[in-house]
Amino acid sequence: MTETTTHEPFPFFADPYTTVNVSTQLGSHVYLHCRVNDLQGKTVSWMRRKGEDLALITFGLHTYSGDSRYSLDFEEPNDWKLSIQYANERDEGPYECQVSSHPPLVLLVYLTVIVPHVEILDERDSATPEKYYKAGSTIELKCVISKIPQPSSYITWRHGSRMLNYDTSRGGISVKTDMLPGRALSRLYIANANRQDTGNYTCMLGNDISGTVMVHVLNGEEPAAMQHATGTKLCSSIWVVLITLFVSKIYRR
Repeated sequence: MTETTTHEPFPFFADPYTTVNVSTQLGSHVYLHCRVNDLQGKTVSWMRRKGEDLALITFGLHTYSGDSRYSLDFEEPNDWKLSIQYANERDEGPYECQVSSHPPLVLLVYLTVIVPHVEILDERDSATPEKYYKAGSTIELKCVISKIPQPSSYITWRHGSRMLNYDTSRGGISVKTDMLPGRALSRLYIANANRQDTGNYTCMLGNDISGTVMVHVLNGEEPAAMQHATGTKLCSSIWVVLITLFVSKIYRR
């Protein structure tokens, strides 16, 4: 009579792949999934790979990382999820979900943290850190934010620390925002500009992504001339000072 040998079930990943790519937005809460079937008392661990080194993050249900943003969030029946809160650029890279079988099972997860790009343009679609307007004209600024995988946050405009989106005290302020696939576009209009409108204007997506431009409102001098001549005037002034010093030294001899 022939004896039949029964083998103990071997753990295996529920998903049919051993390498996964995950993308998340800067500042988001992201989960790295690791679904294991027939665990049979084996232990699941999460590791962070840096070159040839592996740093232990979780072992079973326990977290060993010194970074409190990392934790193990087990979801029945088989998902050993690694939770990362407020993802930042330093979190980007390869992670390994390991099962303590022989040989060990390894699921490689590569995390990409997408950092949105903010650019503030003027009415001519030109980017500049400083913008000059004539008193009585309309300030027009356009904020373009790209690389947004899931635009869930609202765009706000600020003048210094004052939010402009719902500002009714100044009057003449208009904000128009379009959330588009992968990017966002927001326009700020301020009618009848005056000297009190001078200052830093910041476009913000949530609390982490922002861009700033300095606006000057001028009485009398032409804004266009100021914008194109600022750099030239600075260089000319330096040369005038140097030449004056040189000439004065010659006459003193």
